[in-house]
Amino acid sequence: MADSAQRAMNNVAETDYWASPTTQVFAFIGLLYITLKIFSFWRLIASLFILPGTNLSTFGKKGTWAVITGASDGIGKEYALQLSKKGFNVLLISRTQSKLDSLATEIKSTHNVDVQTLSMDFAANNDVDYANLQSILQGLDVSILINNVGLSHNIPVPFAETPEKEMRDIITINCTATLRVTRLIAPAMIQRHKGLILTMASFGGILPTPLLATYSGSKSFLQHWSSALASELAPHGVTVQLVQSYLVTSAMSKIRRSSMLVPTPKQFVRAALGKVGRSGGAQGVSATSTPYWAHGVMHWGLSTLTPGVMNRWVIGVNKGMHEGIRKRAERKAEREKGKKSA
Repeated sequence: MADSAQRAMNNVAETDYWASPTTQVFAFIGLLYITLKIFSFWRLIASLFILPGTNLSTFGKKGTWAVITGASDGIGKEYALQLSKKGFNVLLISRTQSKLDSLATEIKSTHNVDVQTLSMDFAANNDVDYANLQSILQGLDVSILINNVGLSHNIPVPFAETPEKEMRDIITINCTATLRVTRLIAPAMIQRHKGLILTMASFGGILPTPLLATYSGSKSFLQHWSSALASELAPHGVTVQLVQSYLVTSAMSKIRRSSMLVPTPKQFVRAALGKVGRSGGAQGVSATSTPYWAHGVMHWGLSTLTPGVMNRWVIGVNKGMHEGIRKRAERKAEREKGKKSA
């Protein structure tokens, strides 16, 4: 009898607990949080695997021009190949004329489009080079601008030990060059009420990256600049999108073998051009896309399932990874030095 009474009292107490307004509020908040996470996950899946991006013909018909900076190698070269395959004429801008000539010959022999080239050292920030570019652009109907040119550190390095030239070149190429080229092209797009500006970014701009501090800061700058520019140009019919990426096989990453997490430039660019206007893994970040599926899932996970990219623990993990890369690079340099002296 006493046990039955006790159980009844416990049931009443439990009922009172769940009937408490405070408990109900917290239960609602918890349910809402879980629901939003589930919705975010399915939005990710839809963006990466189901929904198509904006068709490139929206920004200009075949025969209009695409301008690609850093066009002679890696991702830039692949943008040139894929855009020319889609019928866009291409203006290729890079430092080495021989590589530009080789790529132009390849494109002309494969696709029925016009190709122009401009050899330009963006690190020099030479006004004459930008004047030459402006002169070329006056005769072109530019539908697409690919801001691809970029520079990172030779190897991870503490900021206090970063060579001054390396630091200056990273800022000049990643930031100043991107702004100056866009400033030359955007006014004509505004006038025509049509155009696409894609700027290549990096997870280094998402995650504060110790030992790549200057590069990380330059890519973070591009994030804020692109989001602001997108808001300015949207009323004029011009689409601006920052394209986030993790590692891709390239000379910059020094990775030669592709994997699930490290695509080839061809795989990455196909995703980038196919997902224009889709966020991929960059949910909640204005005018930004992480289009390659593995990078998108990783970006979503970092933003959604960790304490946050600015969290000290997350930054510490990133620091440890790049300290390891620096040590391996130093050991490799010592081995090569020993071979030369032998």
